[in-house]
Amino acid sequence: MFNVTAVLKRLVIGRALRSDELGETLLPKRLALPIFASDPLSSVAYATQEILLVLTLGGLAYLHFTPWIAGAVVALMTVVVLSYRQVVHAYPSGGGSYEVASTNLGPSAGLVVAAALLVDYVMTVAVSVASGVDNIISALPGLAGYRVFMALLFVALLTAMNLRGVRESGRAFAAPTYLFVAGVLIMVAAGLIGYLLGNPPVAATARYGIEPDPADANLVGLALVMLVLRAFSSGCTALTGVEAISNGVPAFRKPKPRNAATTMTVMGVIAVTMFVGVTALAIVAKVHITDDACRLTGLPDCQGYTQRTVIAQLAASVFGGEHSIGFYYVQAATALVLILAANTAFNGFPLLASILAQNRYLPRQLHNRGDRLAFSNGILALAVVAGLLLWAYKANVTSLIHLYILGVFTSFTLSQTGMVRHWNRELRTERDPAVRRRHHTARIINATGALTTCLVLIVVLLTKFTQGAWLAVLAAVVLWVMMRGVRRHYDAIAAELAVDDARRELAPPPRVLALVLVSTLHKPTLRALAYARAFRTDRLEALTVAVDRDAAADLERRWEEYGIDVPLKVLDSPYREIASSVLGYVRSIRRESPRDVVAVFIPEYVVGHWWENLLHNQSALWLKSRLLFSPGVVVISVPWQLSSSAHADYPVARAPGAVRRGEPAARTRR
Repeated sequence: MFNVTAVLKRLVIGRALRSDELGETLLPKRLALPIFASDPLSSVAYATQEILLVLTLGGLAYLHFTPWIAGAVVALMTVVVLSYRQVVHAYPSGGGSYEVASTNLGPSAGLVVAAALLVDYVMTVAVSVASGVDNIISALPGLAGYRVFMALLFVALLTAMNLRGVRESGRAFAAPTYLFVAGVLIMVAAGLIGYLLGNPPVAATARYGIEPDPADANLVGLALVMLVLRAFSSGCTALTGVEAISNGVPAFRKPKPRNAATTMTVMGVIAVTMFVGVTALAIVAKVHITDDACRLTGLPDCQGYTQRTVIAQLAASVFGGEHSIGFYYVQAATALVLILAANTAFNGFPLLASILAQNRYLPRQLHNRGDRLAFSNGILALAVVAGLLLWAYKANVTSLIHLYILGVFTSFTLSQTGMVRHWNRELRTERDPAVRRRHHTARIINATGALTTCLVLIVVLLTKFTQGAWLAVLAAVVLWVMMRGVRRHYDAIAAELAVDDARRELAPPPRVLALVLVSTLHKPTLRALAYARAFRTDRLEALTVAVDRDAAADLERRWEEYGIDVPLKVLDSPYREIASSVLGYVRSIRRESPRDVVAVFIPEYVVGHWWENLLHNQSALWLKSRLLFSPGVVVISVPWQLSSSAHADYPVARAPGAVRRGEPAARTRR
């Protein structure tokens, strides 16, 4: 029969792939760049803006710090990119920062990195989507009332595309990323050329002054240093997602490490170029933006004024206004790439969660691949958490940004420290002078990276903790504790299930006693009796509970009338407790013969409609749930297919993992 659910699933996700088709999903560099680097590339759209938003708290007086802060961000990005190139070559298995920290600093440090990255991946989705929606609203202010709805819709679309697999999403995301890069570079080039020719672009907000925030006016000394550090920490959002390539090395075509390192270098060059260009253009165009439009002096009506993003103001000033083709092109490309930048997290989060699940720090289900060989459970988990965050914070970038980048610099610091230890260990055994020189150079790069990112982490903690970053810290701590707990649980279960003496475990029980539960005499009961007989148990007995004495007497009469040669045991239940009566009888048998096994056969109906389950099998389900906790008891369900099950619209049935093993599908019974 026509299966609507299966058809919709195939339309959204596509056909199932065999495990041996995994190689066909590996990525060339041109697709890997937009997949793994869309986050750091797209952060250009808001990194400069975040610097300006902090500096304008003091009015216009502190905007002269902008180029110095941008220069510090560029220097940091260069160090981080060079450092992660070392990670890609040294640890190409895809664990990235987590693997580096776990191997060189111990499991606890590795879990700190993992927890920080998982939280940051969630924040990447939330911030990228919210920022993309902001840019849409900048072009179409009338959509401001639908901010949260649009954000959740985009998360759903990203989820569906990623469920189709890495290569599929790469094809979909490549064009918008490259269109965005081209648009920004053209805008920057056109604006700076105009400036050099004596016709600089002028932002629409250049004519407005900025009233300082009372708490940040006339800052000097330490207070001014803290403001500049806050601006720097906000500008460091440009570095988010840099580590994603080191986590995704297995997704590259061979030679994997070299292709991943090349892609990381290209990403770093493009990101630095765009960030420097946008920041320079914002200074030239005199872009003025604040956290509150009412601090813009000279604005006629601040209450009804919607501030445009920095990118929007630059595009309007360079391309000739807010209705020019260039303006709409840049806004459309920016909004699209910001939303698609969340794809970096949709690739990084499931892969990291899969590695953690394989190492028994997260539920095993997160290690399973779906029909399209993507880690579907991780993708869905990320979508749900990010969606809840967007809903809770009303998709507001300013509110969400304070929770951001903390995890990135935690992983940066620990992974680079781990790489220093890695090179120390390599140098103790390496004797080739040329190789030793390369190791020394790599160690210097990683040591520089560890020191600088540690300093930035301290700055981020000092400047953002009270503004909301404490929530990200708390989430990471809770996640770290939870992962330790999951590992302890799996270790305890493994120890409990370990085989000590195979011969003793394989020894059969002295006797098997079979009980067939009977509610009334009908075909399902007779099938259960026949099935129990086929087991040739040492003792076979039918069991019923006399909730209604007249019905029990009628059952005994019919039992004798049909000549059934299986003894029928009737349990009296004055309080009409079926489960307690059966459990009590089973336990009494176990007390008499502790080494024997009791096999309980329960007839069950197989129905064709979900609502029929509400009318049948409730007593059987309750009994099974109680009996499963009784040691030495085996519960066996004996199905009876009702006529409605023949018309059920069941999908093609596959055993767990059948697609990955390449096994054919089996049709369910009609």
